[in-house]
Amino acid sequence: MTDEPRPPRPDLTPATRLVALGREPVVPGGQVGAPLVLTSTYHADGPVSYARSGNPTWSAFEEALGSLEGGEALVLASGMAAVAAVFSLLPHGGTVVVPDAAYNGVMATVSALEADTAATVRRVDVTDTGAVVAALEGADLLWLESPTNPLLEVADLEALTAAARERGVLTAVDNTFSTPLLQRPLELGADVVVHSATKYLSGHSDLLLGALVTPATADGRALHERLRRHRQLHGGVAGPMETWLALRGLRTLHLRLERACANAAALAERLADHPAVTRVRYPGIGAIVSVEVLGGPAGAERVCAATEVWVHATSLGGVESLLERRRRHPDEPATVPEDLLRLAVGVEDVEDLWRDLSAALDRAAD
Repeated sequence: MTDEPRPPRPDLTPATRLVALGREPVVPGGQVGAPLVLTSTYHADGPVSYARSGNPTWSAFEEALGSLEGGEALVLASGMAAVAAVFSLLPHGGTVVVPDAAYNGVMATVSALEADTAATVRRVDVTDTGAVVAALEGADLLWLESPTNPLLEVADLEALTAAARERGVLTAVDNTFSTPLLQRPLELGADVVVHSATKYLSGHSDLLLGALVTPATADGRALHERLRRHRQLHGGVAGPMETWLALRGLRTLHLRLERACANAAALAERLADHPAVTRVRYPGIGAIVSVEVLGGPAGAERVCAATEVWVHATSLGGVESLLERRRRHPDEPATVPEDLLRLAVGVEDVEDLWRDLSAALDRAAD
């Protein structure tokens, strides 16, 4: 057994790589699945000296995800550990450009940096490519989501990453919503891809995990080493059990995402005609739909309280369908409407999902 990643298989389709990568070499009588290695200590003179530096279970997950994204992956303890690692690249007093509405953990992070005068923060409408490019002058880091969370706004990633590269600005793209099956930001020019592996990659709402992916180039490997060093020194290391479960979940990503996306597309079309819905936000891909509803924040909360199949909870990417009013969270940006519901569509039967949701909307509008 080795802690070194095995060569990727670029000749295989993503669906096959999801199933095939991250396994042990073929040995007669050996196990088919990836190993779950539970140890803090290794014998001396091997490739890894201590568990904070590496684990074969990490390597298996990193091989699979890195191949899917087209780079080299690094697994961390949570999505926020991955976020913190990226922001460690920002020099003290540096400038970061971020969407004016994005994941609230990121928004809270940049607000804290701003309050501590550790960074200058430029908030932009990511759909306005010209405004984002203008904000890049003199910046150090561009943080992007596309689609954004929870407004589902779409950025021109290729144009923005090119503009950032021309100005010497690092670009990080959170690809949690799209996954590498729908979008590969490294191919569009990103310097680092961020994942909350808690969500679609693991897919079963039973663990916390994060990941970063950097290009397989000289610059990308240098960046990877800086991020790996941050993980090791700051202790944001992933548990082997969580990583093993995430790899097991990754095996069915293509099946789960295909069903969830089909459900989301069907629901978005029907929601546009429901009298209690004032606006549907759906970018045409992915399994997240956001809607604004009659009755303001109270009406939105009534919808959440009235569902039976949909689960009222904050997360996404699991097999179950979740909904929530995002502005109930104190760190949610004020640019998010008070009556907005984020629908994280799962893999249930779409007719059951529609009956439950439309009935809840009917009651909320009364």
